[in-house]
Amino acid sequence: QVQVVESGGGLVQPGGSLRLSCEASGSIFRLNAMGWYRQAPGKQRELVAGGTTGGSIKYADFVKGRFTFSRDNAKNTVYLQMNSLKPEDTAVYYCKAVLWARPEDPMSAYWGKGTLVTVSS
Repeated sequence: QVQVVESGGGLVQPGGSLRLSCEASGSIFRLNAMGWYRQAPGKQRELVAGGTTGGSIKYADFVKGRFTFSRDNAKNTVYLQMNSLKPEDTAVYYCKAVLWARPEDPMSAYWGKGTLVTVSS
């Protein structure tokens, strides 16, 4: 089994910072990519930042210059440093891992349960 677990969400004032963490663990043969998504109430889930292992990182336009995606490939862990947070950043933030659980398995996506980020004064 594969587990994807996020942590680090919470309540922060506008202009503040948070750092999210996500670890993929369990039966993992090879990790292809990891990324952060978010879903605000009444809206669709959208990409925040992510990339393939060892590849370039893609950012959504609305977070460029404020959020930084980083990874520790040895630990199958990614991070999202969020600075200059705005009320419109309020959402549940989800982590997705795309990987092969076993060599014979197809590449599949696994999602975490999400961590809530609330930006409010």
